[in-house]
Amino acid sequence: MGKKKEEAPPPGSPAWMATFSDLMNLLLCFFVLLFSMSTIDEAKLNEIIASMSSSFSVFSSGATSIGEGILISNGVSQLNELAEYINSTGAAAESETDTDQIQVHDTNSGGMQDTTVTAESGEQLTVAEAAEQVEAANLRSNEELAEVIGEAVAESQLSDQIDVTFTSQYVMLTMKGSILFNPGSATLNEDCKPVLDRVAMILERYAKGEIEINGHTDNVPMNSAQFPSNEELSDARALSVFYYLVETSSLNPSLLKHSGFGERMPIADNSTEAGRARNRRVEIRIYNNN
Repeated sequence: MGKKKEEAPPPGSPAWMATFSDLMNLLLCFFVLLFSMSTIDEAKLNEIIASMSSSFSVFSSGATSIGEGILISNGVSQLNELAEYINSTGAAAESETDTDQIQVHDTNSGGMQDTTVTAESGEQLTVAEAAEQVEAANLRSNEELAEVIGEAVAESQLSDQIDVTFTSQYVMLTMKGSILFNPGSATLNEDCKPVLDRVAMILERYAKGEIEINGHTDNVPMNSAQFPSNEELSDARALSVFYYLVETSSLNPSLLKHSGFGERMPIADNSTEAGRARNRRVEIRIYNNN
């Protein structure tokens, strides 16, 4: 019996080569994709870095600010006492003194931790000393702003209706409640609106940061259908001033806050009519923007 003739292999490449070619194509696409992802637009990269810095409060020295200015980095512990002096971006509050930029250092001596800061001038300061310098700079800045606003109030002939005071955190305009509202009411008097218009002009010109409107009452009990207590009345009065300023001025509403404190923060003796009249007031606080 003769040998069976072997069948010739099919024409073309072997079957394994097609699979191998598909694998190589996939690998090529994968590396091209990786290469395209590694090509970074410098402008977009800078935007991302700025966004991350703003969101997570990244220090140029490597430390970060968590929550209300608490500092954490290698060798730096949480410093809660700095919360009032470090702003939300984690950078030291700016001032006209050498405390514009401070760096925090922790040193261990005999098992005790001693925290110091370095001012821009290179001077070594304790945390308390740096905080005092920042507060003193803010106080001077607000004193100058209060003087300028006081002159504007005087030029507007409002000195007998508005008192201007200041602290290291804010400059405050205090308006008598009797000018703004009738007893037991949160509706603005028509006569007070020209006064508020001039106040709005002052705020537009000089207020660069947050503005807080606070309502206050005396301790005479309030119990009406509209306002069951002095808390509701004081808050409604602050809200009335807030709405008026938003509707009639170019102030940024996102920088305006309002709250009512009722009778809880008196500035005079509530046992006398003169004292109660002083306690019925609306305060406008211009916060330090440093």
